[in-house]
Amino acid sequence: MPEAQAAVVMAAGKTNNFLLPNGTFVAELVAFLIVLFLLKKYVVPRVSESMSARQELIRRQIEDTRQAKQSLDEARAQVQAALAETRTDASRIREEAREQGRQIIDEMRVEAQKEAGRIAERERARLQSERQAIVLQLRTEVGQIAVDLASRVVGESLADEARQRRTVDRFLAELESGAHDASPTDPVDDAVAQQPAGAS
Repeated sequence: MPEAQAAVVMAAGKTNNFLLPNGTFVAELVAFLIVLFLLKKYVVPRVSESMSARQELIRRQIEDTRQAKQSLDEARAQVQAALAETRTDASRIREEAREQGRQIIDEMRVEAQKEAGRIAERERARLQSERQAIVLQLRTEVGQIAVDLASRVVGESLADEARQRRTVDRFLAELESGAHDASPTDPVDDAVAQQPAGAS
């Protein structure tokens, strides 16, 4: 009996030794190696290819994003430059418009002054002409009155035109100089003095 127990113990020791491979282990190892070979030959290349394609897609997307950002930055810089140039142009145009406005105002002022000078000159000429006409008319009327008055005082007509003109000119000259008053240079006395001797 003890021999049988020893044989069972030996058989159990043989089966429980993990260092010694058994048939199941070898079968599992072979199946694992076959599965590993199949994975390496068929699955891993496809997964690797899919991963590579995915990485390439991500890389392209990152590159496109970087280029889009760069393009956006360039476009933003161009817009800012265009805005700055537009502001500069607008400021220059406003300044040119102000300068042109000032020039137009100055030209209009000069033209208005010239026109005012021409109008004033025309008015002075017209007034001078009217004054001369009035003076001439007054000289004629005053001369006629003086001749009539002298003729009545003297009692005869001053028919001599030269004498009449001298009398009128002398009278008007005294009126213009302000020295005419009731003095011995009165035109009536002159008319009397110019009478021929013996005329009374």
